[in-house]
Amino acid sequence: MSSDSPLLTPGESAPLSSAARRYGIPASGRRRDFFIVIFESDTRAGRLFDIVLLWAILASVTVVMLDSVASISSRFGLLFDVLEWGFTLLFTAEYLARLWSVERPLLYARSFFGVVDLVSVLPTYLALFVPGMHVLIDIRLLRMLRVFRILKLTEYVQEYRRLGSALSASRRKIAVFIGTVFMLVVLIGTLMYLIEGPENGFTSIPIAVYWAITTVTTVGFGDITPHTDLGRALASVSMLLGWGILAVPTGIVTAEMTSQRIRESGLLRRCGGCGSTDHTEHARYCQGCGARLEGRTPEAASR
Repeated sequence: MSSDSPLLTPGESAPLSSAARRYGIPASGRRRDFFIVIFESDTRAGRLFDIVLLWAILASVTVVMLDSVASISSRFGLLFDVLEWGFTLLFTAEYLARLWSVERPLLYARSFFGVVDLVSVLPTYLALFVPGMHVLIDIRLLRMLRVFRILKLTEYVQEYRRLGSALSASRRKIAVFIGTVFMLVVLIGTLMYLIEGPENGFTSIPIAVYWAITTVTTVGFGDITPHTDLGRALASVSMLLGWGILAVPTGIVTAEMTSQRIRESGLLRRCGGCGSTDHTEHARYCQGCGARLEGRTPEAASR
């Protein structure tokens, strides 16, 4: 590869990627070309490199999982050993290439993916001295997080950001809700302990609270069950209550995401005069001071 290859258009000044800004991209030469292929996915070579790498990660983890099955390992153990060492050498070369192609290799080595890249190859080498360490190779699955960069799923990444923002904005409401649920299961567990007692398996209040949690969350392991009519009645109420409880956090987050989407799309009509935002969906003028509302109407936003 040369510096004037089709990886970059001559004279084009493309914006730096996050990897280039953080780790530093060489000004020119072979290291720059390797950086573009290894860290970027905007080129055909870079996309092909990342896709091949993902398939190699999946294959290596599959080999480890199959090797843990005694009947399969007894037949293909030698093949699995050869494949694992092949994957390890491949990932080692890739890790060293990443360090070589950046301007600040120590910064990359200390980054999340840098640590994951290193830890994903260490178990095979450590297994030579500490048997059993090869099972940690499954940590390579963390590298699959690169799929968001490779496939350019910007829409999905944006949705994840919106979900995270909605969860953050709703954290106090969710915290209050969880606190309420905690008090509720403690109350139900205590009542069940008083009703059933140790003779029916409810040997302590914590055990009864554990039963209440599994019942309210509709998990229901069945390891502890009420035997009295009153206890079964309380259990029935707890089960029905659980359906409503599960819907509350979903509604909180959904409402916050809807509110964010409205603000982003310009449907939240703000009065420039009094600053009020409490208006109907199709309002054009402020119901308080009569000033014309800012932002787009739903009809304009849909066009």
